Amino acid sequence: MQLSDLNNLDLKDLGNAPPAVKGVLLALILVVIVAAGYYFHLSDQMSGLKSLENEEQALRGVYAQKKAQARNLDIHRQQLREAEQTLAVLLKQLPSRSEIDALLTDINQAGLGRGLQFDLFRPQAATYADFYATIPVAIKVNGSYHEIAGFVSDVAHLPRIVTVHDIAIVPTKGATLTMDATLKTYRYLDEGEIAAMKKPAGGAK
Repeated sequence: MQLSDLNNLDLKDLGNAPPAVKGVLLALILVVIVAAGYYFHLSDQMSGLKSLENEEQALRGVYAQKKAQARNLDIHRQQLREAEQTLAVLLKQLPSRSEIDALLTDINQAGLGRGLQFDLFRPQAATYADFYATIPVAIKVNGSYHEIAGFVSDVAHLPRIVTVHDIAIVPTKGATLTMDATLKTYRYLDEGEIAAMKKPAGGAK
């Protein structure tokens, strides 16, 4: 086949083209088809490969995270045991319902033991949380600075948890001060109280 054959090629009359020209054209068409198929197939393969690479990175990240968690598992278990022990100690410092009256007496005796005069000692309505109740006690006492300070210190060191809130101290006569405050003590709820709290309001009786 000569170059002049291609130059004189009439695309509208390919059926009458020389056999050599037809062969070249068929070869070119075949090359284009194969190249196009390879390109699109390769493109899909490359997209799939990229997706697999991303999935591999994600799995490696999950594996590293799980490995770190497994490495620290014993530490977490020890921390959990320590937290449970601390909670148990704190719960022991919460009086039961039957012990509240004795605790209030202890608070009152702590003030009298310091020489304070009580103008007010009034337990108020309890408020409830998940497993404990808070019992506020409004107090008003008269005494010297050292007597009041000693009373507050004694209350803080009671075997049961008692906290002091909303302190207001004003001078009265001479070296005497008047302190208004709210003491808060806490008691744990028994199983019946916890069950009653969890029972839906307006439920079946």
